[in-house]
Amino acid sequence: MEVSNHARKRKAIDAGPNSPPSYRASDGYEPTNAVDLSLLEELEKSSHHQVEAVDLKTLKKLVLSFERRLRDNIAARLKYVENPEKFADSEVDLHDELQKLKILAGAPELYPELVASNTVPSIVNLLSHENADIANDVVQLLQDLTDEDALEDNDEPARVLVDALVENNVLELLVQNMNRLSEGDPDEAAAIYATLTVIENLVEVKPAVAEMVCERTKLLRWLVVKIKVRDFEGIKQYASEILAILLQNSTANQKRLGQMNGVDAVLEGVAMYKSKDPKTPDEEEMLENLFDVLCCLLMPLENKERFVNAEGVELMIIIMKQKKYAYGSAIRALDFAMTNYPPACERFVDVMGLKTAFAAFMGKASFFNPSLQSRLWFCIIPLNKRIKRERYKEELEERVISLVASLFAGILRGSRRDRLLSKFVENEYEKIDRLMELYIRYSDRVRSEAERLDQLELDDLELDEDEKYNRKLESGLYSLQLVAVILGHIWCSEHSGMRARIELLLKQQKLSKNDVKEILQEYHDNLGDVEGAEEKERGQARIQLFISAM
Repeated sequence: MEVSNHARKRKAIDAGPNSPPSYRASDGYEPTNAVDLSLLEELEKSSHHQVEAVDLKTLKKLVLSFERRLRDNIAARLKYVENPEKFADSEVDLHDELQKLKILAGAPELYPELVASNTVPSIVNLLSHENADIANDVVQLLQDLTDEDALEDNDEPARVLVDALVENNVLELLVQNMNRLSEGDPDEAAAIYATLTVIENLVEVKPAVAEMVCERTKLLRWLVVKIKVRDFEGIKQYASEILAILLQNSTANQKRLGQMNGVDAVLEGVAMYKSKDPKTPDEEEMLENLFDVLCCLLMPLENKERFVNAEGVELMIIIMKQKKYAYGSAIRALDFAMTNYPPACERFVDVMGLKTAFAAFMGKASFFNPSLQSRLWFCIIPLNKRIKRERYKEELEERVISLVASLFAGILRGSRRDRLLSKFVENEYEKIDRLMELYIRYSDRVRSEAERLDQLELDDLELDEDEKYNRKLESGLYSLQLVAVILGHIWCSEHSGMRARIELLLKQQKLSKNDVKEILQEYHDNLGDVEGAEEKERGQARIQLFISAM
């Protein structure tokens, strides 16, 4: 299972990275409106001229000038501890030097030289500067140096810089500095936003940072507090996205957040939308981020248990019944919760979830959300509403197929099993008809893709077996395999009426049980061991049972 990939970067909020700091009167500074703007304009102009000619010589000059101003500031602060006005000028000079260093973002190939100059520790340590504005200057500098556009095609220099930053405790100092900032102040809110962007950039360059920042800091706890805020706001939106990024590929982080009552916190966040829709595209994105976080949380077994205990199954069913914006996301969350976890499947049946699930299975859910679809499908050109509707419907269909397959895998006997099977008998086997409709449609798509791949090989384009199999999976093979598995469960029930209906529908399409067995055999042979060797062996034994029974 995959959760949505987070590739998009945040837009900067009002106070941009080049905005001068608003020095506080308490630090002995003049108000912002007393700053000579002409000096700042000249600095900006001179910076633009330098950007075009950044070389090793320029780097050394910038580094020396920065280190000199830093020493001056340290000396002035030590000398005039009780008189801030005396070290105010040195602080402004230090700010100016940090602004000048931003031009290095235009020459990322020089990052190894920057690291070699031993200036990174000096820069990073300024995150704990007594003047929060200087620390925030550093945050803005780091945001520029690690920006995705700046690092394009410079992977190795980027790794060198990020390694040096992490070695010098940048993660701890970034979070420590963020904790002293207030969202009520526009400049500080911009610095919080920039801090989260820096962390996102660091993870992009060095994925291991995702676990490091959660191990070494209290960032996870800070993010959880932000997503629990009832009113929608920009920081809440970005916090939800950072959470999803930190959890997406890290079992350790998923477990860590679960231990911090993260499941309850995320359920609390999505529950706000059980009977209402988000009001803006940004709020829609935040809600999808929260569901991404929830799906990541539902990967470890212990978090599935927390989800069931927190009545997450009931909440998702309520959301489905309301058919609001979160309808498809609720199905996705249930799919994650019930995969390889029978207690969630049992709870789903006990709280009357079958009726809701099979309404979706039959395609009776009328809800359509084009914004959600755009998160699930990447399109280079805009799609018209009809195509968006079809693709959203297809995504939803695949999720529901997976959910039904999970129910069959999790409920193997007893009255719950009987209730599940009875859904395929009621209304003159209409759900068997629907299942076979899906089987034929996905079978045709996979067959067409296989023929296309064969033609490519005839045209001398070589594809190995793994690549061919992956291409078929993309064309719908996985959903076809799950439909075949559901057919296997139904066949093994030995219900004569359902068996006869399946054989009749296969015969009408000039197919037989052997065609279904071939799909099951391919699934058996390619079953992965993500859940462990023991689970793989159990799964293969179950599929072999279906093949034998048919």
